[in-house]
Amino acid sequence: MKTIFIILLVIMSVQISFSQSQKFFDAPFGGGGGFTPSFYFTNFDAINSKLAENNFPEFSSKGIFTTGGGGYIYIGFIKYLRIGGLGFGGMVSNSFSNSVANYQFDYSIGGGGVTIEYTLPFVKDFGVSLGTIIGASSLTMEVFQNSQTYNWDNIFSSASGNSLLRISKTSWMLSPTLNVDYPIYRFVAIRLGAGYHFTFGGDWKANNNQNIINVPDNLNSKSFFVQLGIFGGFFSF
Repeated sequence: MKTIFIILLVIMSVQISFSQSQKFFDAPFGGGGGFTPSFYFTNFDAINSKLAENNFPEFSSKGIFTTGGGGYIYIGFIKYLRIGGLGFGGMVSNSFSNSVANYQFDYSIGGGGVTIEYTLPFVKDFGVSLGTIIGASSLTMEVFQNSQTYNWDNIFSSASGNSLLRISKTSWMLSPTLNVDYPIYRFVAIRLGAGYHFTFGGDWKANNNQNIINVPDNLNSKSFFVQLGIFGGFFSF
């Protein structure tokens, strides 16, 4: 029994050493999914100009941090091509008070779609992929005005001095991307990526789907973004 156990250990050691010294796939293989936080360098010029007209403080130009997740799989029958999906969302908030009321402005973006990427064949041991995200995205702004304590007796009355305005737009999304995935022990990969978020179409709506006219063209969620993520799965580059 002891002899058999030693033989099995030797065989396993040889197999592990052999597997670590060989590349079994002539193209990237595998897939996985995980957490993909991102930062969008959002242009707030359009909303800030409207805030300034009303003597309200403006949004910072730093951008929006988003959280989300995604994943992909190499399809195999087309070398170096992988297909997946992702979703994201984030918000920045601006609160202030004046002699009229207490205000809060929430500016949020979100979206999701299908990812199609091609991994460059001349890069070895890690993946450098060019691709695009195709899907839909949304831009939403909510304005809360609170001038009095909420009282059930007049909570539905305009005399309460409290209100909520919500405006939003849902658009088609197309985002060219560049991602670098570095595998760790083949089962975990670290991602660093970047891209540009293009949006097309869609109409601005207020509250219960009411149309808004004269919205400036530069009020949109188009922006450059960077991404850092961690994926679990199986990765062979």
